[in-house]
Amino acid sequence: MNKDAVSIRPVDLHVHSTRSDGTFSPAQLVDYAMEKGLAAFALTDHDTIDGLEEAAAYAKSLKSGGSRAVPEIIPGIEFSTEYEGQDIHILGLFIDYHCDVLRKHIQEFVDSRDTRNRKMCALLQEHGIHVTYEELLAEFPGSVITRAHYAKFMLTHGYIKSMKEAFERYIDDHGPCYVPREKVTPKQAVKLILAAKGIPILAHPMLYHMSEERLDTLTAKLKEAGLMGIEAIYSTYCPAEERQVRALAAKYGLLLSGGSDFHGANKPGLDLAVGYGKLFVPYAVLEDLKKARAAFQ
Repeated sequence: MNKDAVSIRPVDLHVHSTRSDGTFSPAQLVDYAMEKGLAAFALTDHDTIDGLEEAAAYAKSLKSGGSRAVPEIIPGIEFSTEYEGQDIHILGLFIDYHCDVLRKHIQEFVDSRDTRNRKMCALLQEHGIHVTYEELLAEFPGSVITRAHYAKFMLTHGYIKSMKEAFERYIDDHGPCYVPREKVTPKQAVKLILAAKGIPILAHPMLYHMSEERLDTLTAKLKEAGLMGIEAIYSTYCPAEERQVRALAAKYGLLLSGGSDFHGANKPGLDLAVGYGKLFVPYAVLEDLKKARAAFQ
């Protein structure tokens, strides 16, 4: 397929697989991206790089087999961080996922997460939910266990009547069975992504429901730490929100990024490439990110 044909196709730079809390495997995402006509997508699972090799290898096999519309796979990650008591997510695009510093940090995070999950299982058992960490791993093989997996387990085994009930009764932030995760700061995530030769991006800033002043302050601090981009095109944004984020990008000289935050069936109604129906991330957004990355390689 020639360059001009690729350049008119959309991209999606925020996508999740079964390796975190999505319902499509990395290989299935490649197939679905082809079906949706994407020129490229970024696999940005939460705090893990485990799906990147599978997606890249599968895409390569399709190309070797003669498929012409195979999307480019952008290696990425989405770090969960904490800023003044609030969850903030930092995307890393074009990361070198073989980077020793990155892998060491992720392993430390995995070890911490295992301890946290065992504590949550013990609390759930005290509340009559008979679940062990080993059972969760067996039921969701290859996944990074999140609270969505706990809720799905409880629903499947008849402890609750809806996923929402699991959170409301047991595992929301103030629930009796919730154990907070150890998190890095947004600045630390930015530095880690830069160490892995990636582009750090502030994910979906309008979801944090900050005042304009507080969001401006956060953006300024992260820019100083090395932030390079901001997610200006996103599934849930209204036009006014997108304008606000674009203005913030212009103020701080940040690159634009955009994506659906696709999770498959775990976010009903939200589709790859188009979000809730109106999302469109032009290929030019990816081109600008590539130019910026080439400049500091």
